[in-house]
Amino acid sequence: MPTANETVLEIDLKALQHNFNYLKSKLHKNTKFLAVVKAYAYGNNAEELAKYLENLGVDYFAVAYTNEGVALRNAGIKTPILVLHPQAVNFSKLIEYKLEPNLYSRKILNEFIELAQTEKLINYPVHLKFNTGLNRLGFSVNDISYLAETLKKTDAIKVKSMFSHLAASEDLNEKPFTLTQINSFKTITDKLSNLIGYKPILHLCNTSGILNYPDAHFNMVRSGIGLYGYGNSVKENQNLKPIGTLKTIISQIHTLKKGDSVGYNRGYISNGVLKTATLPIGHADGIGRQYGNEKGYVIINNQKAPIIGNVCMDMIMVNVTDIDCNEGDEVIIFGPNNTAEKFAQTANTISYEILTSLSQRIKRVYLY
Repeated sequence: MPTANETVLEIDLKALQHNFNYLKSKLHKNTKFLAVVKAYAYGNNAEELAKYLENLGVDYFAVAYTNEGVALRNAGIKTPILVLHPQAVNFSKLIEYKLEPNLYSRKILNEFIELAQTEKLINYPVHLKFNTGLNRLGFSVNDISYLAETLKKTDAIKVKSMFSHLAASEDLNEKPFTLTQINSFKTITDKLSNLIGYKPILHLCNTSGILNYPDAHFNMVRSGIGLYGYGNSVKENQNLKPIGTLKTIISQIHTLKKGDSVGYNRGYISNGVLKTATLPIGHADGIGRQYGNEKGYVIINNQKAPIIGNVCMDMIMVNVTDIDCNEGDEVIIFGPNNTAEKFAQTANTISYEILTSLSQRIKRVYLY
């Protein structure tokens, strides 16, 4: 990998291909693969990664909101795109860009049908989400009859898939709960399929579901974090390759004496002679204040340099007293060796949060 001369997120597309192939190897031949590229593809750049994944042969993409799907279409993506949390105000735009909505409540279902009928649409593809235990979005088992009756009254829409979301697929201590979700999903989808007279695509498994519950793959699986190199377990992390390496450089080095302070609010007071390095990255880039005050650390010349004082908007200061380094040297925030998961754990959070927090002002560089 090239040496950084500014703050940059290097994205290894070969690692992305490895992760895709590894996850695909867990599936039956005819099981479809949906790539989750919401939240800027977990901080990596959805447009660029979707193009690459489209060439690899993914069957579906998923985004959270309509504007994310619009951005993919404007980037030239032709693969079907599921919008996981559409808002009624964006339905016209969604239809214009041939995006497919997740309909998760009676209100959102009826509002979309009303617009689809007004637009004289025929069999527009929609997706139905069921709540099997996550208690976030989705129809309940009590909605099955209502859904069947409503769907039979219109030819404006047609159900392309039915799906749900596992709440704890990565935690094998919660296996009984997950199996209950799987069985509930089977019951719901069997009943509704019989009532409407056809069987849509069924999908339930996220990344951990793919790895831990092969009998629940159904017709399609969804993967987000796994594509980007994280398997939610020590074992599976060894089989995946983190695609992103966040790098920066040392802007300036200071030597402090006892009693000198570092940063805003004098967040750190030196208790002796201390050498600090200032780095051009801060909470506006996604490195939140929770990483300050010696919780988080970066890697400089293969050594840990704790973040000291409060994280600033555009800068952090690190302790390099015992590290042989110079201004301009490369700094690794996280990467394949010191992963985003490890970095996040220092602030008692998860890889998802640090990855999706990365500002779009950080330059992305793609390694092919």
